Amino acid sequence: MSIPPEVLFVCVHNAGRSQMAAALLYHHAQGKIRVRSAGSAPADTINLAVVTALAERGLDVSQEIPKKLTNDAVEAADVVITMGCGDACPVFPGKRYLDWELDDPAGKTVEEVREICDEIDQRVQALLAEIQTS
Repeated sequence: MSIPPEVLFVCVHNAGRSQMAAALLYHHAQGKIRVRSAGSAPADTINLAVVTALAERGLDVSQEIPKKLTNDAVEAADVVITMGCGDACPVFPGKRYLDWELDDPAGKTVEEVREICDEIDQRVQALLAEIQTS
């Protein structure tokens, strides 16, 4: 892994799951991991329920903008995590690829998004522990 290690979270619109995962990992890693997120067909804005659920945790993503997935972003990452949305990533040797099956927050209430956020937070913290011990 590079130093610091880099994690890329990917979902189609980069407006929900990948944004939550990136914000949570960035928060928990406290600068020890480089974190990015992107999507193959980025939305114009982040899902408002996602912004709200993260704000309740003290995380501000209101100024984040969904980003286009590029080969360069995948190539730079040590770990690439798709969010159960069927998004395809280019495959480069030496990268670790994971797929986290997660509900899509699109069209869900803030209460439902909180539950998705809780599940992502658990996975992010497990990933962080794994990265820090490797």
